[in-house]
Amino acid sequence: MEAEAPARWRRRKEARPSEILEAALAVFAERGYAATRMDDIAARAGVTKGTIYLYFDSKDAVFRSLVQESIGSTLETLKLGAERFDGSSAELLTMILRGIGRFICESDRVVLPKIIIAEAGNFPSLTEFYRHEVVDRGLGLLQSVIVRGIARGEFRKVAPEHVARLCIAPLLLAAFWRTTFARYDTSPHDLDGMIETHIDTLLRGLAAQCEGRT
Repeated sequence: MEAEAPARWRRRKEARPSEILEAALAVFAERGYAATRMDDIAARAGVTKGTIYLYFDSKDAVFRSLVQESIGSTLETLKLGAERFDGSSAELLTMILRGIGRFICESDRVVLPKIIIAEAGNFPSLTEFYRHEVVDRGLGLLQSVIVRGIARGEFRKVAPEHVARLCIAPLLLAAFWRTTFARYDTSPHDLDGMIETHIDTLLRGLAAQCEGRT
């Protein structure tokens, strides 16, 4: 029986970083990055501010950890899946876009891009971090799939760097719609359906047999 208390304490201690991040996400979403204080995060998490500093040395570190453990880990999972994928490039691109789409439609972390856009001018170092951790990695992954498809004769010859941005643009709209405008919809917008329509339209435009169409 005496061993149970330390075990429970260890489990509680191990859970604290994720509990702090959950609390931070809620406060960032409500107040924005600039207006959020470590005291606010501590109050929401039900811990002292000193406890937060045991795991994160600043508000900046809290936000970066949120990005890395959610969007960053999603991109890493998709990248590893792409490296093992042996199907067609159209199927691979569909898998990746649906994976990003699931994150946008289901995760509460979808508010993070909105926060970055809102705070970009005041926090350039945070914006640069997000650019490297999320934007560059995501575009790089999508661009590699386009290059693969062109090399295999599955996609027509297009500029991969442009197509990568076109791949993600409607998904960003879905993210901003969910976090900003959805509350004003008279009926829920079908974001899943929009993403599937985007994928279908994109693949039709990329198909090699489209080469030379006017």
